[in-house]
Amino acid sequence: MKNKRSTTLSQWLKQHKESGFTLIEMLIVLLVISVLLIITIPNVTKHNSTINTKGCQAFVKMVEAQVQAFQMDNQKMPSGLADLQTAGYLNNEQDSCPNGDKIEIGSDGEVTLPNSEADATEE
Repeated sequence: MKNKRSTTLSQWLKQHKESGFTLIEMLIVLLVISVLLIITIPNVTKHNSTINTKGCQAFVKMVEAQVQAFQMDNQKMPSGLADLQTAGYLNNEQDSCPNGDKIEIGSDGEVTLPNSEADATEE
């Protein structure tokens, strides 16, 4: 029985010998994947700064809305972020943009980014 089984196995292997990938084919697939990664990664990092900038602009607009809500509720402008945080308009962690830029509230209620004013004028 062993011989019958071993011959059947060897015949099966001969019939299905071409069903696998060769080393050259695998290397070509790895080369194509590597080229795609080399092309993709710089584009993702380039768009990361754009995403952070848009996130910061959205955060500034949200703080401006909270300043207006504070003014309507209290009939005065907040003197800074601390007023908004203690009154519950902002969380204590919300004192800067997602990219780390600090925001300031002026005496007239204007929300500004003191670190990136030069960047905002270029756009």
